Amino acid sequence: MNPKLRIAEDAEGHNIVILPGIIFKNKQNINWNAVEKYLQKYVGEIVTIAETSDIVYIGIDFPNEYKGSKYTKLLKGSNAKAKANAAQGIMEILKIATEKRFRKNREDKHSTDAGNGWYYYTTRFAMPVYEDEAKTDIYNIYSACLLINYTKFGKMYLYDLVDIKKEARTPLKTIC
Repeated sequence: MNPKLRIAEDAEGHNIVILPGIIFKNKQNINWNAVEKYLQKYVGEIVTIAETSDIVYIGIDFPNEYKGSKYTKLLKGSNAKAKANAAQGIMEILKIATEKRFRKNREDKHSTDAGNGWYYYTTRFAMPVYEDEAKTDIYNIYSACLLINYTKFGKMYLYDLVDIKKEARTPLKTIC
């Protein structure tokens, strides 16, 4: 786990992973190969989701899927930047996941890696707002869905981060 990251609570008691900075700065042309390379350091890690005690593995396929999924290819602007930068807190983002939901696997291509289906979890993270290259004390909050495959062998693997949405309410301020 990244010691510079923090988990904070909002006014409603929801956990939010606070990203310490922006490491992938460009909104229009994210270097997804750099994001994939960054995520490779997590391969082999194991995270226990606090709410459910589910054990989730970070498998060898995760960095490539995160970079090259259909969802990622359609991302633009601030949501693309949010997904790229969420990589730095992926372990904590997984740890605070809530609202576990199940869906049966419907695609033959996932008969092994998601032979027992898919789990979806809601999660949240905050990114600092910069003004004239300087970090402010304001953070934009994002909600997202973690996609976990449940293998036919009974293990759960992190697959992707999807459905990223900037929350419309007032951003966090001075949480440091």
